[in-house]
Amino acid sequence: MNTQWDALRGLERQNRDRRILSLFDAPDRAQVFSAQTGDMLFDYSKTNIDTETRDALIALADAAGVAEKRDAMFSGAAINDTEGRAVLHTALRNLDGDPVMVDGQDVMPGVLDTLDRMRAYARQVRDSGITDVMNIGIGGSDLGPAMAYQALSPWADGPRCHFVSNVDGAHIADTLRGLDARTTLVIVASKTFTTIETMTNARTARAWMADQGGDPGAQFAALSTAADLTADFGIPAERVFGFEDWVGGRYSMWGPIGLSLMIAIGPEAFDAFLRGGQAMDRHFQAAEFHENLPVLLALTGVWHAQVCGHASRAVLPYDQRLARLPDYFQQLEMESNGKRVQMDGTPVTVDSGPVVWGAAGTNGQHAFYQLIHQGTRVIPCEFMIAAEGHESDLAHHHQLLVANCLAQSEALMRGRSIEEARARMAEKGLTGDELERQAQHRVFEGNRPSVTLAWPQLDPFTLGQIVALYEHRVFVEGVILGINSFDQWGVELGKELATSLQPVVEGTADAAGKDGSTAALVGFVHRNRG
Repeated sequence: MNTQWDALRGLERQNRDRRILSLFDAPDRAQVFSAQTGDMLFDYSKTNIDTETRDALIALADAAGVAEKRDAMFSGAAINDTEGRAVLHTALRNLDGDPVMVDGQDVMPGVLDTLDRMRAYARQVRDSGITDVMNIGIGGSDLGPAMAYQALSPWADGPRCHFVSNVDGAHIADTLRGLDARTTLVIVASKTFTTIETMTNARTARAWMADQGGDPGAQFAALSTAADLTADFGIPAERVFGFEDWVGGRYSMWGPIGLSLMIAIGPEAFDAFLRGGQAMDRHFQAAEFHENLPVLLALTGVWHAQVCGHASRAVLPYDQRLARLPDYFQQLEMESNGKRVQMDGTPVTVDSGPVVWGAAGTNGQHAFYQLIHQGTRVIPCEFMIAAEGHESDLAHHHQLLVANCLAQSEALMRGRSIEEARARMAEKGLTGDELERQAQHRVFEGNRPSVTLAWPQLDPFTLGQIVALYEHRVFVEGVILGINSFDQWGVELGKELATSLQPVVEGTADAAGKDGSTAALVGFVHRNRG
């Protein structure tokens, strides 16, 4: 693949100083450099990618074997080779039940049976006196359903949902303060049922419920494969929903980890969410690369991060209900592609995944857009917008929101020249050195790239499309980088050290063998707690 990387670097050097705006001299620029599946549009015309660059990026994807590895993933091959596992979160949204084979066995009967059990239990809870559901998990067992619950609040006609993840006692204390133990269902989400943060919070919730008049034996459910541990905790088998090891945590919202969401919005709306993901799967499998949204989104990301060297990207949904989407994508991408070695254990030859961050517009405009517009680092932006909101009586709000979204991407590309800034200052009556000084502050270099993802209106189907789109984007980028996007060994070392430090912090062991800084910090904690 060195040839393809070298060709792309040559194109970047050749076109580095070209103005993106100049590419719109071609009247069909926006149409040629966008793609659509169903009602979802991906526009990447406000980047410095031209036809030659796109062809070179597709050649890179071909050389990396993206199509072959995509087909291997969907077929149930063990593409997570550091753990010897298949990668089949896509099976969780395969509602039509087409066979998916793992080690010679069709996994779909088990997937569909679990989904039917979830539907039945969700209906039971929605028809009961339960008013609130508290999901206790962390990472992929929290970020996905918490994000989706907020995103789909117009469909949330069931019990209210609350999400506890942090082991900081403040998180669960603040959440429990507003709940009635007699009408609250607690869902403990941990595949192994040993995740220390989750189990610490679960034991606290159980003690609270018992103390406040609830019935933990009847008001707890588990999302786990550890049947023995869930039974020991007092949760009967009929309220335990498991999933296989070929479903990674950050890809697990489509199955039992999404139970809280299903309870909130109902099984029918949850099925529509799954259908959206399934539709994106089929598009990813069938569309040619130059029309394939996950591939094009990934190739745009590779162009900006690995070729142009932009170290971060901003995810900017112009939808308040998608406010947690940047957090969700942050885990999806950075835990997946934040790696230092390739599949064969050799160092990666290019920078791996970028820093992913962002916030909902228009709030971000009044927080960090200053740096995006006039800072010294180029930060590619990914805008998201719906054509229509849900509040018909507040349509003027949504029109202003859309105007802001489109204006920001235009401003990033267009900028403002020193000549335009001088003219503005002259209109204000400034002259001489003061005019020049003030004008310099009002220059926008522009030529800053962005892409835009647009859809008619956010609904469960569309959210499913969006999440699956970004999952497949991460997969394609990982294949091109030559890394395994489906393990996360980077989280292990800190966990191990935390386990060894806990007795030191508690005062039941000394800090022998710890570095001077850690020992001193432990000493400070000991001296300053009650």
